[in-house]
Amino acid sequence: MTRGAGLLTKTRGDMPIQATEIEQEIRNFLAEKFLFGSSDGLKDDTPLLGNVIDSQGVIELIVFVQERFNITVDDEEVTTDNFASVKSTVAFIENKLHGKA
Repeated sequence: MTRGAGLLTKTRGDMPIQATEIEQEIRNFLAEKFLFGSSDGLKDDTPLLGNVIDSQGVIELIVFVQERFNITVDDEEVTTDNFASVKSTVAFIENKLHGKA
């Protein structure tokens, strides 16, 4: 794991993952799976549950996050605080990658 320009990075091979990349990947996933390919109306703090995804969508999001970022999301971490919005989801992933969650 390394840090660059104050942004989270985690080495994946020799390619770091930065916070902006995490956010873009989450947005792309949500757009493709739930928003008919467009994330135009998806702001950082838009509530996801009920507006973008339903309970099944939460499961799909968690599976995506685990597979894409190679992290484990424990049952007790599946909370509205951690997955309330794009912003909170990115923060959760950053914390997991830093070993803080």
